[in-house]
Amino acid sequence: MSVRPLRYLGDPVLRTPTDPVTRFDDSLASLIEDLIDTVQEPGRAGLAANQIGTGLAVFSYNVDGQLGYLINPRIVELSGDVEDLEGCLSIPGVTATRHRAATAVAAGVDVRQDPVIVAGTGELARCLQHEIDHLHGELYIDKLDGDERRRVIRQISADRLLDHQMSAD
Repeated sequence: MSVRPLRYLGDPVLRTPTDPVTRFDDSLASLIEDLIDTVQEPGRAGLAANQIGTGLAVFSYNVDGQLGYLINPRIVELSGDVEDLEGCLSIPGVTATRHRAATAVAAGVDVRQDPVIVAGTGELARCLQHEIDHLHGELYIDKLDGDERRRVIRQISADRLLDHQMSAD
């Protein structure tokens, strides 16, 4: 189908919890194709539907050669703990150290409404958690603590000020 434009921090759609998918039709199939096409752009691991302006509970992933999607996903198991750098397509240029579960299992359905389970460690585990957070209207920066949170807020503020100054020139 097509690569869709991304929505960025400040767009209210990113802070709005998505609605469960109830209509499994051609429109949903088209959305999934767009999510798959869009997540295959270089440097992308996951993409939630609200990141392309659609308020439905669907995301795509492209991690370590695994390409797929989940409809109406939920985390069914988390274990372990890992701290690593995390970023987000909707907050370009900003990364932060974030705690996540080391292993994650997500359940949902596919476009035929068949059950799907995706289990992962490492980057896939982080991606599953990150994208499902997006579908709840949450961004990874929301759960940062202390100095890391302050650093990220300063960076975002400085980036916005620079963007504003450049657009005024």
